[in-house]
Amino acid sequence: MRGLAASGPDGTRAGDALLWRASTPVARTALLEEAASIGRLLAGLQPRDAHLVNLCEQRENFLLASAAALFAGRAQLLPVARGAAALAELQRVYPDSLRLDDEELRRLRSARTSPGPARDLAPTDPGRLVMVPFTSGSTGSSQPHPKHWRALAAGAQFNAAALRGALGVAPDTPLSLVGTVPAHHMYGLEFTVLLPLFAHMSVHGERPLFPADVAAALAQPARPRVLVSTPLHLRALADSGLEFPQIDLIVSATAPLDEELARRVETRLRAPLLEIFGSTETGVIATRRTAREEAFRLYAGVTLEPGADSTCVSAPWFERPQRLQDVLELRGADRFVLRGRNSDLVEVAGKRASLADITRRLCAVPGVEDAVAFQPDTAATGTASRVAAVVVARGVSARQIAARLAADLDAAFVPRPLLLVPRIPRDSLGKVSRAALLALMRPAT
Repeated sequence: MRGLAASGPDGTRAGDALLWRASTPVARTALLEEAASIGRLLAGLQPRDAHLVNLCEQRENFLLASAAALFAGRAQLLPVARGAAALAELQRVYPDSLRLDDEELRRLRSARTSPGPARDLAPTDPGRLVMVPFTSGSTGSSQPHPKHWRALAAGAQFNAAALRGALGVAPDTPLSLVGTVPAHHMYGLEFTVLLPLFAHMSVHGERPLFPADVAAALAQPARPRVLVSTPLHLRALADSGLEFPQIDLIVSATAPLDEELARRVETRLRAPLLEIFGSTETGVIATRRTAREEAFRLYAGVTLEPGADSTCVSAPWFERPQRLQDVLELRGADRFVLRGRNSDLVEVAGKRASLADITRRLCAVPGVEDAVAFQPDTAATGTASRVAAVVVARGVSARQIAARLAADLDAAFVPRPLLLVPRIPRDSLGKVSRAALLALMRPAT
């Protein structure tokens, strides 16, 4: 499985790499020494106890900045939105925070002193605050979710064991990661930043998006290779018609993955697919082989307390139990089935359905390339509205799509209106905001 062992111009072997610049491995020791040097510069900046806002977009820079922040003892702020208004709001909440983007990191890299020996990344206090990722929040204000070293290290150990277990390799086997997801979101952070730093893995320094770019990036690092992606990206790869280099494992998260798509991806990309279940609040807590099983398997130590419209999650490495807006059904002591999110379940004419299920059925209609079902605002009328949908399709009309859905869905949940659009404005993780959906729908209403 390992293939030929690549080496860099300095003699770095693939198994010693932390990063891949195209097909060139960069040694873990060299990168951590550079991070330690930059960390000394960061530690000397005023104010000394300020948070660091990591705004690096390029994956190598983000990884280097994260390691430097750990050496400097500065907790990173990881905002989900990076526009001027969002950053101004963050600055009001954290007035002494320092910003570090790609340009500023390049300046620090050129200004750094000669690298000295890099000490261990682990702090003396495992309860030390390390990162604060944010979610958008139901009110529109970003919600912070502080992460301490203990939780991040435990999550990395479980994630590494899940990947190596799915591959059937030894616990210390080096893996090469290629990610289509951004590093600053929790999923990308756990799998393309923390695994390289904490779990003897390496990561490709770029974030390829288009199928041809993904194929080119996958051909560069040594095997075993793991593709870290999303359902939206995987559908595009499966439909591209391209031949991809050998992939040893595919990882998917950010949205539920249906069995049919999982099977198609495994067939087209010739690799097993592991779906991840987690959240910004909890990190990853479970996995499943979606093409073969319905239930997720919990990581050891994680316990669930399902409620009518949410689930309480506990684990020894959590600071406190976390409540998720996911409706889960337990299957024994360590398995569960996802039934939907609280906000995903809709009621029309006394009947209930899942928007995710309606979206899945839309995407299964031949000719449909992308779709989102949602329920428009009801504040004006005070009554539940019908389900609406925006759809990207070729060679099939809205009437034909609705007729196909009517064969499988209760008439109350067949989307009306069902609007055909050229594209759905998704973000880098494949998600689309409610405001964007309402804006698309406005001309039709």
